[in-house]
Amino acid sequence: MTRDDISGLHDPRLTAGADLLSQGRSMAQDWRLGTSRFMRETGVASEAEWKRQAATDKRIMQHAHIGFRDVNRTIEGIRAVHGACADAGITVDRFGITLDWSMGYPEAWRAQASRGTGIVLSGPEDFARIIEAAPAAAHFGDFMLGLPGALENTRAAIVAGATAIGNLGQYFTFRLPYWDDDVATTEATVTALGLIAAQDAEILVHSNLDDGFAGLFVDMACALGMVIIEKHIVEGLIGARLAHCYGHHFSDPLSRTAFHAALVRVNDTPGTMIFGNTVAYQSTPAGNYASLASYLLADILALGRWPAGHAINPVPVTENQRIPDIDEIIDAQTFAHRLTLQAPFYDPVFDWVQVEAMADVLVEGGGRFATAVLDGLGERGVDVNDPAALLLAIRRMGPKRMEALFGPGVLEGRGRTPLIHAEWARELNHKAEDWVASHRSFAPSKPLSVCIGTTDVHEHGKYLVEKAFEGLGIETIDAGVAVDPETLVAKAAETGADVIAVSTYNGVALSYSRAVKAAMQQRGLDLPVLIGGRLNEVPKDSNSGLPVDVSNDIAEIGCIPCTDLDGMLVALKARSPEN
Repeated sequence: MTRDDISGLHDPRLTAGADLLSQGRSMAQDWRLGTSRFMRETGVASEAEWKRQAATDKRIMQHAHIGFRDVNRTIEGIRAVHGACADAGITVDRFGITLDWSMGYPEAWRAQASRGTGIVLSGPEDFARIIEAAPAAAHFGDFMLGLPGALENTRAAIVAGATAIGNLGQYFTFRLPYWDDDVATTEATVTALGLIAAQDAEILVHSNLDDGFAGLFVDMACALGMVIIEKHIVEGLIGARLAHCYGHHFSDPLSRTAFHAALVRVNDTPGTMIFGNTVAYQSTPAGNYASLASYLLADILALGRWPAGHAINPVPVTENQRIPDIDEIIDAQTFAHRLTLQAPFYDPVFDWVQVEAMADVLVEGGGRFATAVLDGLGERGVDVNDPAALLLAIRRMGPKRMEALFGPGVLEGRGRTPLIHAEWARELNHKAEDWVASHRSFAPSKPLSVCIGTTDVHEHGKYLVEKAFEGLGIETIDAGVAVDPETLVAKAAETGADVIAVSTYNGVALSYSRAVKAAMQQRGLDLPVLIGGRLNEVPKDSNSGLPVDVSNDIAEIGCIPCTDLDGMLVALKARSPEN
């Protein structure tokens, strides 16, 4: 590959990273870390200190997540879960809440932004209400860092006493609707990181790997390499401390434990949490307990062997159906605590030799990938010692091109053979292959093309649809991820697509469908619109603040809700009536 293979990595508008960090450090004179109830009652200066104590004691920490949209109900939920668990002898060490994606905008934009399914917080007082709800660490993950509102969010959270702020992983992949200024996003993020680094106490910069490039790489070794690259930026160039999270897409106990073993070798900062493997929840609540036990057992065993400060995350078994209620969260925490008592007896049964062998491959391949990325960007004129320039170049390069250029796997044909195939890609490939094998009788009477995009960054559903349709000989046109409705419709019109397909996850299914229909009407375009994924939204007149299923509403406006690939195929058959 030549250095001309990638363009647009630089932007003359971008302020130098050193200047941005200086601005962040200057702000630290006025924006100092507050003292939280967690700090006061535990006697620690930060969550990182608490995590190191737990690691030394080989105590398994527990994380609970509250998903209500209403702030008061969230506070009540935190108190109820912490109190009930404490009465039962269970320590819930940290709480996360579901922040709304509109918080990613600068505060001046938020009033006009459409809402998702999360909470909107603004000043330090709002953050403090959450932080003071219980003597547990508060985790502010998504839609804080990595987006244009990063500086305002970070300042408010710090003053309120938060010592774990994320989500850096979102910087690389998340795009807010109608916001395309990646320079402003980068500057806000680096300035916020400078503010964090300038605090006296240790504030963890949380990065959920599954939300960044690591969740899109086909090679697990590249995912670990991204850990090394992020650590170089946050710890090496900025001077903050980087805590990683992973786990959404690891179903196999071997890959979960091996990734953990590899992670602790390349980053000695305590981790935030190992996220629950929610994609495995594909059964009834009773059946989902098997998946809960499977991933928790692997995580507990790995933390017992390599204490790293991560908390385990027992996701309630109703998660795939609705927002879990308080009793269900308490049940999951109780289940996890009981399992921490029983899991050590399984340690002699587990094949740690295989785990170590896979970790060796990940560390070696990840190191090669990280080195190749930094060297390759340097050869292309990127200042790899400037955190702002480096972040922007990586974001603009994208995961596919980065992996194709610098991945450690052997080049074969049009791609690289992964050292270790990412579990999500392997599972979706098999699912697509099985589906195609049972639907080969479908032969469209004329060539069909489907223009597909997503409403947000979650693109695994899109990946599955593309693989399945390609297996049936249906052309797929990539409109991108987090694509605005007008851009999606324009792409379909320009390419002459026969069908528009939308994958959604972030609670905007109905409003997005309406926007697509409006854009089509403006263009005089009449095409079937298929929409699948999480088909829910919070009604504007909702008293509960909970999202509801909007499949019927989507159908009423003329779009086609699809719960699975079979539903999409029915719609395509209708477009090809001779079959």
